[in-house]
Amino acid sequence: MSDETHPHEPHGAGLGSRLNWLRAGVLGANDGIVSTAGLVVGVASATASTTPILTAGVAGLVAGALSMAAGEYVSVSTQRDSERALLSKEKRELAEEPDYELAELAEIYRRKGLSEATARRVAQELTAHDAFTAHAEAELGLDPRELTNPWHAAFSSAVSFTLGALLPLLAILLPPPTWRVPVTFAAVLVALAVTGSISSRLGGGNPRRAVARVVIGGALAMAVTYAIGQIPGVSA
Repeated sequence: MSDETHPHEPHGAGLGSRLNWLRAGVLGANDGIVSTAGLVVGVASATASTTPILTAGVAGLVAGALSMAAGEYVSVSTQRDSERALLSKEKRELAEEPDYELAELAEIYRRKGLSEATARRVAQELTAHDAFTAHAEAELGLDPRELTNPWHAAFSSAVSFTLGALLPLLAILLPPPTWRVPVTFAAVLVALAVTGSISSRLGGGNPRRAVARVVIGGALAMAVTYAIGQIPGVSA
């Protein structure tokens, strides 16, 4: 069956990886929105001066983006090292025990519901075409050609966090002092509703629940930091 039969259904290698990157980007933007909004709202609650608000917002944006990038780089690098070790082991086993690996591949397909004869034929044909890729995908669930790049992950996380953080930063700086906090609350809650809706659609979840979770969480974060800014001595 060709892809033309279902023109709106995505096919092809790397689809899961692309969806994961998109979901990670949405979550990174969401994190940038909430953390920066909480920071600038708390400072704006304590002072009407633009300088400390701007300083805190920019510092939070830069620190958050670098932290996200570093964390993602370390995490993906560790994952990639583990994947490479597994692939190296599989390549070595294919070179040293090809007959055993062929039988193992046939058994995997037999357990998936194919008859013993069909499973062995499938294993033989896949092995003849590309033994290493066939075994990596069937045994490890990995595509050797599409391992995640830690530098790409770090860059993506930093950019998505920065874009998310810019919204509350601009929302708190552009309006007059009396409107700063209300405008920021409104802008942030709308943005969170959008990111919640997108993430739910990517994950196939309930949009209302996803939106409610992120909106309520963001509202609570801003309310708490605003209350902290109102504590006597903090504003002073």
